[in-house]
Amino acid sequence: MYKDELPEMLALESIVNSNHPQLDAQKLCSVDASDRCFPVYAVTLGCKRRNVPAVGFFGGVHGLERIGTQVLLAFMKSLLARLRWDRTLQAQLASVRLLFMPIVNPAGMWHGTRCNARGVDLMRNAPVDATEKVPLLLGGQRFSARLPWFRGFAGQPMEVESEALCRIVTEELLSRRFSIALDCHSGFGLCDRIWFPFAHSSAPIRHLPEVFALQDLFNQAYPNHNYVFEPQSRQYLTHGDLWDYLYLQAMEREDKVFLPLTLEMGSWRWVKKNPLQLLSRIGLFNPLPVHRLRRVLRRHLVWLDFLALAAGAYRQWLPQGRLREEQQARAFEHWYKGAA
Repeated sequence: MYKDELPEMLALESIVNSNHPQLDAQKLCSVDASDRCFPVYAVTLGCKRRNVPAVGFFGGVHGLERIGTQVLLAFMKSLLARLRWDRTLQAQLASVRLLFMPIVNPAGMWHGTRCNARGVDLMRNAPVDATEKVPLLLGGQRFSARLPWFRGFAGQPMEVESEALCRIVTEELLSRRFSIALDCHSGFGLCDRIWFPFAHSSAPIRHLPEVFALQDLFNQAYPNHNYVFEPQSRQYLTHGDLWDYLYLQAMEREDKVFLPLTLEMGSWRWVKKNPLQLLSRIGLFNPLPVHRLRRVLRRHLVWLDFLALAAGAYRQWLPQGRLREEQQARAFEHWYKGAA
């Protein structure tokens, strides 16, 4: 799609090469986009001690959904600019670890495709099979890379991008007492949604009370927000979800809490406001007018900043004992009552 350079990669590498004293970057792997090779970066910021909580921010899993990467880059630039003078932020980052993987699928972004260069949808690529019926194709298929939502063939290892994401999450997030992951996507519905597992099953997750408490915390702090919190299974089920795969691994560590979330930005709203975007594949998933793009980049900074603050203070709001039982009942009533 791009003839010379990938703008998002240029912006990320500008951050990586900024030599900021509190920033560390590593190249997790390289991917071949047929006409060039791209690195896949992970960037960390904040406290390096293993006994502090962490938040991981991920974007660009689907190459068409550039807005998720752009939101994360805007957040990273804001944090680095504020660190020069913001003593409150400096103190905050002394007790929390932030991980960024803004472009998980650079080859897909380069070619303007949802899948990676091998035709695999990375968010259908994990070795997890749905326990219930999934939508045809949309739920993940193993027939051919020529069809959308290809999982990869059975018995094959995960794609290098998927493996890199799982490796850095295991190292930086699952090793901690408390961690949150936020994966930024676009393309579903007229509103912005915060999804949590499961995608492969309609069953509630073990940490349903913790997710409900996090929602309550955000509702109280920002009562005028427009996000809809819900399990992804309320909308559709899929095979191969990376966050289900990682959450199932985290469940084996009973002394730790890992909350993987997905920000699903409702791109249908942008198309409704500008129907000409239907003429462009990119327009189906991203706001094209400059003023709307800027609005979206501003809109989600509050949510991203909130997650970093909530993680750092998790001991103050994480439900325990009887309160946790009450939150479990409220969450089940809110999200699962009457489900088939």
